[in-house]
Amino acid sequence: MRRLFLIRHPRPAVAPGLCYGRADIGLARPAEEEADRLRRLLPANAALFSSPLRRCRLLAEALCPDARFDDRLREMDFGDWELQPWSQIDRGFLDAWARDPLTFTPPGGENAQDLRARVTAFFDDVKRQRRREVIVLAHGGVLRAAASVLTGASDWLTLSFDFGAVSLVENGAFIWTNRR
Repeated sequence: MRRLFLIRHPRPAVAPGLCYGRADIGLARPAEEEADRLRRLLPANAALFSSPLRRCRLLAEALCPDARFDDRLREMDFGDWELQPWSQIDRGFLDAWARDPLTFTPPGGENAQDLRARVTAFFDDVKRQRRREVIVLAHGGVLRAAASVLTGASDWLTLSFDFGAVSLVENGAFIWTNRR
């Protein structure tokens, strides 16, 4: 693939301060409004791959009737932390995660290395399809892992992708990020 458009889902309908990853929550605004805004940034005939979680799926369906959904694009699984206030999560666990963000696994969840492995497998499959332009609609953690896989970014855990924004990767390099 020559050009890859990465979209982070729009702002989800979740209370501030809650941990969410695999939780299947909706959008704060109608998907059609977001799709209308994004269409001007995207190629008309590119294949669109999306996380099946509702906050991505709703927008994907509004953007493209032929969207393909792939479980490997789901957000990181935070296990027992899902939909818990960050302030209620054991401080010792959070400190352990901060010390080792790649391999620390929240109780009942997955770690960032596992997330990166499934994102790598997804992009390996997409590359074999030899498409010129691809759109991926996913989550912040997935897009950070994608940046690592596609551009070799070593600081991928610290990258930021805004809600409802598009970033373009062309020939293995970011051309622009967080465009609205």
